[in-house]
Amino acid sequence: MATPDFIRTIRSSVGHHLLVLPGVSAVVFDDEGRVLLGRRADTGKWAVVAGIPEPGEQPAEAAVREVYEETGVECVAERVVLVKTLKPVTYPNGDQCQFTDISFRCRATGGHARVNDDESLEVAWFELDALPPLGDFCLLRIKQAAADGPTWFETMSER
Repeated sequence: MATPDFIRTIRSSVGHHLLVLPGVSAVVFDDEGRVLLGRRADTGKWAVVAGIPEPGEQPAEAAVREVYEETGVECVAERVVLVKTLKPVTYPNGDQCQFTDISFRCRATGGHARVNDDESLEVAWFELDALPPLGDFCLLRIKQAAADGPTWFETMSER
């Protein structure tokens, strides 16, 4: 994920120290029940679309914006499916971050899935029974979004 300018400004003061940041992710479904995934340029792995809200931006708006910026797909956020604080990460340049991710179930409303910026190598729709290899947290978000309603209690046993 590209580093937003406001994070670069903060980094100029705090250096590589741990920053606790909000994050958003979008599990986008089309009318056929397929899920939208992007193969990330930084890791080469398939994942749901994710990003950082800009200052003052509402999380749902940030998720919708990130989806369009990265994939060219227009969508609406339907509901929050998961809120989870992730483990701290240290990037190759030494920057440390810990994200609290707010995951949204989204519905595609237009556009065409394509690589729309430099953060993705590929973008594609996948049937739920034919997903590419994904990390555990990505699978959890998809599972939560595919459920009929919030199932946060299921995640407690998966910790």
